[in-house]
Amino acid sequence: MASIEYKQFPRTEVEGVSLPRMIIGVNWIAGYSHTGHAADMDIKTTNHDAESVFPILRTFANYGVDAILGGASGGIIEDSVKYFQEKTGEGLIVIDTPVINVDDTAEGRAEAEKTIKRSAKSGAKFCLPHHSSVEQLVNKNKRTIDRLPDYLSMIRDNGMIPGLSAHMPELIIYSDLNEYDVQTYIQIFNCLGFLMQIEIESIIQIIHRAKKPVMTIKPMAAGRVSPYVGLTFNWNALRPKDMVTVGCKTFWEAHEDIEISFAAFEKRLPDLEGRNSPNKTDIIK
Repeated sequence: MASIEYKQFPRTEVEGVSLPRMIIGVNWIAGYSHTGHAADMDIKTTNHDAESVFPILRTFANYGVDAILGGASGGIIEDSVKYFQEKTGEGLIVIDTPVINVDDTAEGRAEAEKTIKRSAKSGAKFCLPHHSSVEQLVNKNKRTIDRLPDYLSMIRDNGMIPGLSAHMPELIIYSDLNEYDVQTYIQIFNCLGFLMQIEIESIIQIIHRAKKPVMTIKPMAAGRVSPYVGLTFNWNALRPKDMVTVGCKTFWEAHEDIEISFAAFEKRLPDLEGRNSPNKTDIIK
Protein backbone atom coordinates (compact mmCIF):
# COMPACT_ATOMS: atom_id res chain seq x y z
CA MET A 1 0.00 0.00 0.00
CA ALA A 2 1.37 3.40 -0.97
CA SER A 3 2.09 5.78 1.87
CA ILE A 4 -0.02 8.89 2.24
CA GLU A 5 1.64 12.17 1.31
CA TYR A 6 0.88 14.81 3.92
CA LYS A 7 1.25 18.50 3.19
CA GLN A 8 3.92 19.87 5.50
CA PHE A 9 3.17 22.81 7.75
CA PRO A 10 5.09 26.07 7.24
CA ARG A 11 8.05 26.62 9.54
CA THR A 12 9.89 29.42 11.25
CA GLU A 13 13.17 29.59 13.13
CA VAL A 14 14.24 30.38 16.70
CA GLU A 15 17.99 30.70 17.29
CA GLY A 16 18.78 28.40 14.38
CA VAL A 17 16.22 25.77 15.34
CA SER A 18 13.51 25.07 12.77
CA LEU A 19 10.05 25.08 14.35
CA PRO A 20 6.61 24.51 12.83
CA ARG A 21 4.42 27.60 12.92
CA MET A 22 1.79 25.47 14.62
CA ILE A 23 2.79 24.06 18.01
CA ILE A 24 1.00 21.28 19.89
CA GLY A 25 -0.65 22.59 23.04
CA VAL A 26 -1.16 20.41 26.11
CA ASN A 27 -4.16 21.79 28.02
CA TRP A 28 -6.63 19.63 26.10
CA ILE A 29 -4.46 16.60 26.72
CA ALA A 30 -3.57 17.15 30.37
CA GLY A 31 -7.01 18.31 31.50
CA TYR A 32 -6.93 22.10 31.76
CA SER A 33 -10.15 23.19 30.08
CA HIS A 34 -10.43 26.72 31.51
CA THR A 35 -14.11 25.82 31.83
CA GLY A 36 -14.68 23.74 34.95
CA HIS A 37 -14.06 20.48 36.74
CA ALA A 38 -16.48 18.49 34.57
CA ALA A 39 -14.72 19.54 31.37
CA ASP A 40 -11.32 18.84 32.96
CA MET A 41 -12.45 15.31 33.84
CA ASP A 42 -13.84 14.77 30.34
CA ILE A 43 -10.41 15.58 28.89
CA LYS A 44 -8.65 13.32 31.37
CA THR A 45 -11.06 10.47 30.64
CA THR A 46 -10.40 10.74 26.91
CA ASN A 47 -6.63 11.23 27.23
CA HIS A 48 -5.86 9.02 30.19
CA ASP A 49 -2.45 7.62 29.22
CA ALA A 50 0.32 7.85 26.65
CA GLU A 51 -1.29 5.33 24.33
CA SER A 52 -4.55 7.28 24.18
CA VAL A 53 -2.64 10.50 23.41
CA PHE A 54 -0.57 8.90 20.65
CA PRO A 55 -3.09 9.44 17.79
CA ILE A 56 -3.09 13.18 18.47
CA LEU A 57 0.71 13.43 18.36
CA ARG A 58 0.86 11.11 15.33
CA THR A 59 -1.60 13.29 13.41
CA PHE A 60 0.25 16.51 14.14
CA ALA A 61 3.63 14.98 13.30
CA ASN A 62 2.31 13.65 9.96
CA TYR A 63 1.88 17.27 8.88
CA GLY A 64 5.28 18.34 10.19
CA VAL A 65 3.89 19.81 13.41
CA ASP A 66 6.65 18.33 15.55
CA ALA A 67 6.91 20.73 18.52
CA ILE A 68 5.00 20.56 21.80
CA LEU A 69 4.64 23.30 24.41
CA GLY A 70 4.32 22.82 28.15
CA GLY A 71 4.23 20.17 30.85
CA ALA A 72 7.35 18.31 29.76
CA SER A 73 8.71 17.71 33.25
CA GLY A 74 6.55 14.90 34.50
CA GLY A 75 3.04 13.52 34.09
CA ILE A 76 1.10 12.51 31.01
CA ILE A 77 2.84 14.95 28.63
CA GLU A 78 6.34 13.69 29.33
CA ASP A 79 5.09 10.10 29.19
CA SER A 80 3.28 10.72 25.89
CA VAL A 81 6.29 12.37 24.25
CA LYS A 82 8.54 9.49 25.26
CA TYR A 83 5.98 6.92 24.11
CA PHE A 84 5.63 8.66 20.73
CA GLN A 85 9.39 8.84 20.20
CA GLU A 86 9.96 5.21 21.20
CA LYS A 87 7.07 3.95 19.06
CA THR A 88 7.92 5.93 15.92
CA GLY A 89 11.64 6.63 16.16
CA GLU A 90 10.80 10.26 15.39
CA GLY A 91 11.67 13.24 17.53
CA LEU A 92 9.49 15.97 18.96
CA ILE A 93 10.86 19.41 19.83
CA VAL A 94 9.97 19.93 23.48
CA ILE A 95 9.34 23.45 24.81
CA ASP A 96 9.07 23.32 28.58
CA THR A 97 7.51 26.01 30.80
CA PRO A 98 8.54 25.07 34.34
CA VAL A 99 7.38 26.87 37.45
CA ILE A 100 10.58 27.90 39.25
CA ASN A 101 11.31 29.22 42.71
CA VAL A 102 12.37 32.85 42.29
CA ASP A 103 13.06 33.58 45.95
CA ASP A 104 16.22 35.67 46.30
CA THR A 105 17.88 33.16 48.61
CA ALA A 106 20.47 30.43 48.23
CA GLU A 107 17.75 27.84 48.82
CA GLY A 108 15.47 29.42 46.22
CA ARG A 109 18.18 29.53 43.57
CA ALA A 110 19.16 25.93 44.28
CA GLU A 111 15.56 24.83 43.87
CA ALA A 112 15.22 26.82 40.63
CA GLU A 113 18.35 25.21 39.22
CA LYS A 114 17.06 21.77 40.19
CA THR A 115 13.81 22.45 38.33
CA ILE A 116 15.67 23.69 35.25
CA LYS A 117 17.91 20.60 35.29
CA ARG A 118 14.73 18.52 35.38
CA SER A 119 13.55 20.23 32.19
CA ALA A 120 16.82 19.42 30.47
CA LYS A 121 16.64 15.81 31.64
CA SER A 122 13.13 15.50 30.19
CA GLY A 123 14.55 16.32 26.75
CA ALA A 124 13.45 19.93 26.45
CA LYS A 125 15.14 21.95 23.71
CA PHE A 126 13.63 25.23 24.89
CA CYS A 127 12.98 26.36 28.45
CA LEU A 128 10.62 29.27 29.11
CA PRO A 129 10.08 29.87 32.84
CA HIS A 130 6.37 29.98 33.64
CA HIS A 131 4.72 33.39 33.72
CA SER A 132 3.56 32.85 37.30
CA SER A 133 7.21 32.76 38.35
CA VAL A 134 8.61 35.47 36.09
CA GLU A 135 5.89 38.01 36.87
CA GLN A 136 7.14 38.08 40.48
CA LEU A 137 10.38 39.65 39.21
CA VAL A 138 8.85 42.54 37.25
CA ASN A 139 9.71 46.09 38.30
CA LYS A 140 7.39 48.39 36.37
CA ASN A 141 9.04 51.50 37.78
CA LYS A 142 12.46 50.54 36.42
CA ARG A 143 11.06 48.61 33.41
CA THR A 144 13.19 45.60 34.33
CA ILE A 145 12.76 41.94 35.18
CA ASP A 146 15.03 41.68 38.18
CA ARG A 147 17.36 38.68 38.39
CA LEU A 148 15.95 37.18 35.19
CA PRO A 149 19.48 36.88 33.69
CA ASP A 150 20.40 34.50 36.54
CA TYR A 151 17.71 32.03 35.48
CA LEU A 152 18.42 32.47 31.77
CA SER A 153 22.07 31.59 32.48
CA MET A 154 20.94 28.45 34.32
CA ILE A 155 18.95 27.47 31.22
CA ARG A 156 21.97 28.05 28.96
CA ASP A 157 24.24 26.13 31.31
CA ASN A 158 21.90 23.15 31.05
CA GLY A 159 22.02 23.12 27.25
CA MET A 160 18.62 24.65 26.48
CA ILE A 161 17.53 27.75 24.60
CA PRO A 162 15.96 30.35 26.93
CA GLY A 163 12.66 32.05 26.35
CA LEU A 164 10.01 33.79 28.38
CA SER A 165 6.40 32.95 29.15
CA ALA A 166 4.95 36.45 28.90
CA HIS A 167 1.27 36.47 29.76
CA MET A 168 1.94 39.93 31.20
CA PRO A 169 2.65 41.84 27.97
CA GLU A 170 5.20 44.12 29.66
CA LEU A 171 7.54 41.14 29.82
CA ILE A 172 8.15 41.24 26.08
CA ILE A 173 8.76 44.99 26.16
CA TYR A 174 11.12 44.87 29.14
CA SER A 175 12.97 41.86 27.79
CA ASP A 176 13.68 43.58 24.50
CA LEU A 177 14.47 46.90 26.19
CA ASN A 178 17.11 45.30 28.43
CA GLU A 179 18.39 42.87 25.77
CA TYR A 180 17.98 39.84 28.01
CA ASP A 181 18.99 36.48 26.55
CA VAL A 182 15.41 35.66 25.56
CA GLN A 183 15.03 34.03 22.15
CA THR A 184 11.25 33.59 21.99
CA TYR A 185 8.17 34.50 24.00
CA ILE A 186 4.79 33.02 24.84
CA GLN A 187 1.87 35.46 24.64
CA ILE A 188 -1.90 34.93 24.87
CA PHE A 189 -3.64 36.12 21.70
CA ASN A 190 -7.19 35.46 20.51
CA CYS A 191 -10.10 37.31 18.93
CA LEU A 192 -12.04 37.51 22.22
CA GLY A 193 -9.24 38.92 24.33
CA PHE A 194 -9.75 35.91 26.62
CA LEU A 195 -7.26 36.03 29.55
CA MET A 196 -5.37 38.84 27.81
CA GLN A 197 -4.36 41.58 30.25
CA ILE A 198 -4.90 44.46 27.83
CA GLU A 199 -6.92 44.98 24.67
CA ILE A 200 -6.30 43.00 21.49
CA GLU A 201 -5.13 46.03 19.49
CA SER A 202 -2.32 46.70 21.97
CA ILE A 203 -1.22 43.06 22.21
CA ILE A 204 -0.88 42.71 18.45
CA GLN A 205 1.31 45.84 18.37
CA ILE A 206 3.55 44.35 21.05
CA ILE A 207 3.80 41.08 19.10
CA HIS A 208 4.66 42.86 15.85
CA ARG A 209 7.32 44.96 17.56
CA ALA A 210 8.88 42.02 19.41
CA LYS A 211 12.50 41.41 18.46
CA LYS A 212 12.10 37.62 18.51
CA PRO A 213 9.41 35.19 17.27
CA VAL A 214 6.32 34.90 19.45
CA MET A 215 4.52 31.66 20.36
CA THR A 216 0.87 32.63 20.78
CA ILE A 217 -1.47 30.52 22.89
CA LYS A 218 -5.23 30.10 23.37
CA PRO A 219 -6.18 31.02 19.78
CA MET A 220 -9.70 29.64 20.29
CA ALA A 221 -10.10 31.22 23.73
CA ALA A 222 -10.19 27.77 25.36
CA GLY A 223 -13.11 26.62 23.19
CA ARG A 224 -15.12 29.84 23.37
CA VAL A 225 -14.86 30.42 19.62
CA SER A 226 -14.89 27.90 16.81
CA PRO A 227 -11.57 26.74 15.30
CA TYR A 228 -12.40 28.47 12.02
CA VAL A 229 -12.93 31.83 13.69
CA GLY A 230 -10.03 31.58 16.12
CA LEU A 231 -7.38 30.25 13.78
CA THR A 232 -8.34 32.41 10.80
CA PHE A 233 -8.09 35.50 12.99
CA ASN A 234 -4.69 34.58 14.45
CA TRP A 235 -3.03 33.56 11.21
CA ASN A 236 -4.13 36.75 9.49
CA ALA A 237 -2.96 38.97 12.35
CA LEU A 238 0.47 37.49 13.15
CA ARG A 239 3.84 37.92 11.46
CA PRO A 240 5.21 35.13 9.21
CA LYS A 241 7.77 34.22 11.89
CA ASP A 242 5.26 33.87 14.73
CA MET A 243 3.58 30.67 15.91
CA VAL A 244 0.16 29.50 17.10
CA THR A 245 -0.18 26.87 19.83
CA VAL A 246 -3.20 24.62 19.31
CA GLY A 247 -4.65 22.25 21.87
CA CYS A 248 -6.75 19.27 20.76
CA LYS A 249 -8.62 16.59 22.67
CA THR A 250 -8.76 14.18 19.71
CA PHE A 251 -6.89 13.52 16.48
CA TRP A 252 -10.02 14.57 14.54
CA GLU A 253 -9.62 18.05 15.96
CA ALA A 254 -5.96 18.09 14.94
CA HIS A 255 -6.87 17.27 11.30
CA GLU A 256 -9.53 19.99 11.30
CA ASP A 257 -7.30 22.67 12.82
CA ILE A 258 -4.54 21.96 10.34
CA GLU A 259 -6.91 22.15 7.36
CA ILE A 260 -8.38 25.44 8.64
CA SER A 261 -4.85 26.80 8.99
CA PHE A 262 -3.79 25.79 5.49
CA ALA A 263 -6.97 27.42 4.15
CA ALA A 264 -6.09 30.64 5.98
CA PHE A 265 -2.61 30.64 4.43
CA GLU A 266 -3.99 29.90 0.96
CA LYS A 267 -6.91 32.37 1.20
CA ARG A 268 -9.55 29.75 0.51
CA LEU A 269 -12.42 28.04 2.29
CA PRO A 270 -11.40 25.06 4.43
CA ASP A 271 -12.49 21.63 3.23
CA LEU A 272 -14.55 20.54 6.24
CA GLU A 273 -17.55 18.38 6.93
CA GLY A 274 -20.67 20.36 7.79
CA ARG A 275 -21.89 20.60 11.34
CA ASN A 276 -24.25 17.82 12.35
CA SER A 277 -26.95 20.18 13.62
CA PRO A 278 -30.60 19.04 13.81
CA ASN A 279 -33.24 20.62 11.60
CA LYS A 280 -30.88 22.65 9.45
CA THR A 281 -32.45 25.21 7.18
CA ASP A 282 -31.86 24.77 3.46
CA ILE A 283 -29.42 27.66 3.35
CA ILE A 284 -26.82 25.90 5.55
CA LYS A 285 -27.30 22.31 4.38
